[in-house]
Parts: sequence; structure tokens; C-alpha cells
Amino acid sequence: MAGGIPRGVVALGFVSLFMDVSSEMIHGLLPLFLTGTLGASALILGLVEGVAEAAAQITKVFSGVLSDRFGRRKPLAVLGYGLSAATKPLFAFAMAPWLVLGARFVDRVGKGIRGAPRDALVADLTPAGIRGAAFGLRQTMDTVGAFAGPLIAVAIMWASGDDIRLVFVLATIPALLAVAILMRTVKEPPRGAPATGPRPKLDRASLAALGRPFWMITGVGAMLTLARVSEAFLILRATDLGLAVALGPMVLVLANVVYAGSAWPVGAVSDRIGKHGLLLAGFGVLALAHLVLAWAPDLWAAAVGIVLWGLHLGLTQGLLAAEVAATAPTESRGTAFGVFNLITGLALLAANAAGGALWVFAGPSGTFGAGAAITLLALALFATRA
Repeated sequence: MAGGIPRGVVALGFVSLFMDVSSEMIHGLLPLFLTGTLGASALILGLVEGVAEAAAQITKVFSGVLSDRFGRRKPLAVLGYGLSAATKPLFAFAMAPWLVLGARFVDRVGKGIRGAPRDALVADLTPAGIRGAAFGLRQTMDTVGAFAGPLIAVAIMWASGDDIRLVFVLATIPALLAVAILMRTVKEPPRGAPATGPRPKLDRASLAALGRPFWMITGVGAMLTLARVSEAFLILRATDLGLAVALGPMVLVLANVVYAGSAWPVGAVSDRIGKHGLLLAGFGVLALAHLVLAWAPDLWAAAVGIVLWGLHLGLTQGLLAAEVAATAPTESRGTAFGVFNLITGLALLAANAAGGALWVFAGPSGTFGAGAAITLLALALFATRA
């Protein structure tokens, strides 16, 4: 155990870390590979990303329901991680954009399949009193992979003379490690006697049975996600203020270093003092980040906004997952995580569309100013939650 956190949760953290290293090694270079190596247009790039993310969001809710119906989480998690690992070599040997589209689609379906069962498994493995720390640790390790992957890719590109296909081949190794750790190390806890009532399914009665507290936290999470927009807008803001285009990925590295460094400690603290105040602080930090980025006069000010952005993620993402685990009925935990991920994922798609439109018509201050307003509204909603 790490600070009392079950061994299986620590193992799941390493699974997330290695798979994220693999994924980000590829995704950080995929736009360049599609448009440069394969000659695809920006329209094809948008199609690849749009179809892939839509597939992931839709799959999440169904995999959560299935994990509740089967009474097993690990087989679906293995399937999801296994599908993603199997796609990695396909990127390396793709000779046409449609092959990349197929690989990206399957990869994101794998992500959708594994997400809700994995989160439900973390909740199943962890005593209620330390779930904040458990989800924070998994989120921290996932985020370490998110910034380590691009750095490893850059190092390989430099050492190999910009051989993108070699990066994609080597990205297969951490993906296979993730699947091996999951299969050999993570043991699903006994579920007890099967329930005698109707088996979980995705219908109005089952969704209503998730309860008002779950739907409240889901609504708050959706509003927070709607306010957040994609980290791509952070890169645009930094480059507008003078950051060299080649250093654009360092924006994500900075935000993710802060995120990774804060998520686990915040989760551990929340187990002692409660989550409500820390989540409120997270909303406030996001509002401040928006305001700084909206009117930043120079790159140093933008860096402050980016640091605040990473901090708000550390203050909110693991705690929201812990709140879902706490408010959802045990027998419907997979369904709850699937629904939560679907709704917040759709909110992020809407946020990116609105953020892009505001950027075109009102500039950075419009995008980040609107984000600040929505964040403050979410803060007010959560502050009054019973």
C-alpha cells in the first residue's frame, strides 16, 4: 500500500501512467504525421479527432452499465486497455489517412470501454475513508504519463532525426506494459451474493435510481467542464503572447506538472477535512486562471494562468470522481461513472465549439471571460448544494 491505498489501486495508477505515456507519444505528433507525412488536410484531421472522441464518449456509458450487469469490472478494463495497445503499431505502419482514422477510432473505443469500469474498480477496492487519496493518486500517475509521453517523443525525435514512425513503434512498449500490469497485478474484490432484483440497465428508472446527490455532482462537473475548454486554447494564448510555436507543447507540460503534483496531496487532505471546501477552491482557482489568461499582458502572466489552470485540475478532478463513488449506489457504480463521463465529455465538446467561436469573434478575452463567468456560476451552484 501507498499511504494505506490498496495495492490494486497503485497498480491501476501504473496502468494509467504507462498507457498515457504511450498515447501521448503518438497524439503529440499525430497532427504533424497526418498533414505532413500522409498529406491529409485540416478537414481530415478534424474528422479523425471528432469521430474518435465521439466514439469514446458514447462507449463510456455502455461499458459502465455492462460492468454492473456482469458484476465484474476487470475483464472490461482489460478489453479496453488491450484494444488501445493493439492499435499502437497500426499508427506506425499507416500509409493512408483512413488507416489512421481506423486506428484512432479503435483506440478511443478502447478508452471508452475501460474508463467507467476502471474508476468503479478503484472505488470497489478502496475504503470510503481514503477514496479521495486513491482517486488523487490514480489521477496523479495518469497525469505524469500525460507530460512524460510528449517529452519522451521529443527526445526520440531528436535522437532519430525526426523519425515519427520510430516514435510510434516504441510507443507500443509502454502500452503492452500497462496491459501486463493490469492482468497480472490487479485483483478484483469479491462482489458478494448477486442481487436478486432486476439487473442494471440503461433506462429511465435506472438513471433515476442513481439519486439526486449523484445528479447534482454530475451537473456541477458538467458546468465545470463547460467552463474549462481545451488546453489547446492555452497554447494559442501563449503563442499569441510570444511563445515560439516549437515550444507550444511545453504549455501542456507546465499545466500537467502542477496537476500531477497537486492531485494526490489534495485527495489525501480531502479525506481528512472533506471535499466540499476544496472543490469550491478549485472552482475559484479556475475562475482566476480564466481572468488572468483573458487579460494577460505578457508571457509571464500567461504562465501564471497556466499554473493556476493545472492547480484547478488537481483540486477538482480526483475529488469529483470520489464524489461520484460516494453518491452512487454500489450496485450501479459502473453506470454512474459511465453517465458522469459521458455528460462531462459532451460538455467539453460543446465548450470547445463555443470557445473557438468566441475566439474568432471576441478574441481571447471573450473565450476566457465567458469561461470565468460559467465557472463562477458553477461555484455558486455547488456552494448551495445540500
